[in-house]
Amino acid sequence: MSSSFSKIVSSGTPRLRAAFIACAVALAFGTAGLMPAAAQEDAAASETEYAVPSSLAAESLLLDATYAGERLVAVGEFGHVVLSEDRGATWHQAEKVPTQATLTGVTFINEKLGFAVGHDATVIRTTDGGENWDLVYNDTESEMAFMAVYFEDENRGFALGAFSFIVETNDGGETWEERTLGEGLLDDYHLNKLFADKDGDLFIAAEFGVVYHSTDQGRTFNRIQTQYEGSFWGGFGMNDGSVMVFGMRGNAFRSNDKGQTWQKVDTGTDKSIAGGVQLGSGKVVLAGLQGYVGYSDNNGQSFVEVTRADRLGYAAVADGPEGQIVVFGEPGAKLMPDDMEKAREAVGAKITVQVDSDS
Repeated sequence: MSSSFSKIVSSGTPRLRAAFIACAVALAFGTAGLMPAAAQEDAAASETEYAVPSSLAAESLLLDATYAGERLVAVGEFGHVVLSEDRGATWHQAEKVPTQATLTGVTFINEKLGFAVGHDATVIRTTDGGENWDLVYNDTESEMAFMAVYFEDENRGFALGAFSFIVETNDGGETWEERTLGEGLLDDYHLNKLFADKDGDLFIAAEFGVVYHSTDQGRTFNRIQTQYEGSFWGGFGMNDGSVMVFGMRGNAFRSNDKGQTWQKVDTGTDKSIAGGVQLGSGKVVLAGLQGYVGYSDNNGQSFVEVTRADRLGYAAVADGPEGQIVVFGEPGAKLMPDDMEKAREAVGAKITVQVDSDS
């Protein structure tokens, strides 16, 4: 088990630790060389296990979320995919998800076409906005874990994660090929999050203070060593063109020059940070372990900590209904005010899930 995952396991709350432990076990026993063709045949031919319908799907561990048009889509453990038509106020579970693996990342190219990735080197695809999914890549024997997914357009994209393992498709997920970060880059760091800046440059948050940068839509990457030596768990591009990365023990850094230099951000905490977003209002919000939610009204220059009463771990944040945000993590999806002062007094709204009577 890598040192970064050991630290994640020791610092998290029980259920979030369990998720990271599951991933760490997969990484520890994974094999570096995969056979994409065999994996695709396995995905098509093996007996498929579908996610089980559950009234608690939006109250179980959720690790990533994104908008598909006006619909909010979140993914998590047991292959759970949950959808909200009202920006996170209520949720229903996707009808057909052909995996029970933990899903760690999700992206949509448009309001209909999307991809999600997760453990067991799993990639699933939807063409109807998230209601129904198909398994397009899977390698259970490798026990690898994908942690992020990115698509340039409807055809070209890639999934990435443990030990710098990457697969790429140029036909919308029909076929996949293994690739590297670029010529001469033989790192085996865990690639934890991929995101774009305002100009479309790509960045990968990785282990040991490393960030990878691409100016050609991910065809090649340049390795950047920041002044930090710990693991980065996530990052995002901001409206002003800068980028922010964050991770263990409250460490966060931002760059205004495409990663050439990095400035440490005062996050107001020593708790590990796993997710963040700049809201439509311009406010910046971070979320992490032990109930940490950080609010910034100065474009991410500094944050004020608001600790949720549940003290649970959170991995992602999204814009919610008017005046609210949605945080995703151990207890599923929870609403919070987007205003820091109001958030101090709030513990999150109850989330309801609609389940068909015949399921």
